[in-house]
Amino acid sequence: MNRTLGTMLRVVLKKNLKMWEECLPHVEFAYNRATHSTTKVSPFQVVYGFNPRAPIDLLPSPTTERTQSDASARAEFIHKLHETTKTNIEKMNEKYRIAGSEGRKEIKLEPGDLVLLHLRKDRSKLIPRAAGPYKVIDKINDNAYKLELPPEFGVSPSFNISD
Repeated sequence: MNRTLGTMLRVVLKKNLKMWEECLPHVEFAYNRATHSTTKVSPFQVVYGFNPRAPIDLLPSPTTERTQSDASARAEFIHKLHETTKTNIEKMNEKYRIAGSEGRKEIKLEPGDLVLLHLRKDRSKLIPRAAGPYKVIDKINDNAYKLELPPEFGVSPSFNISD
């Protein structure tokens, strides 16, 4: 969202960088009116049940000009819209979960197993990239393990499974 709003502000402002505060409400309205790929509707539609054409459409109409509408039908419409939005979000979350876990191997280690420890890039290029093998002392959780390290390492013995 921040990247999108930043891009929209750059497009609207161009060379007038000192006017960004004045343009922010217009950019915010445009963002909230745009259809989002996850929900398949705009944030305005989720909240208000319609997509306003201008900011003035969001103001309540005077009581003398209000049209009569069936409140239960309106509530049912909003309820169905929220259910559809929730379903769309759940579908996209599942899609992202599948794409994110594609190609990953689940590794389970037990105390006593021997492992190589990957050393981070902040070390010198002449130092080896991996050290070990070291014995797994304890399983903290599925992603973290405690290793039996030599005292000269001077670091915490707990490591993420990715290391």
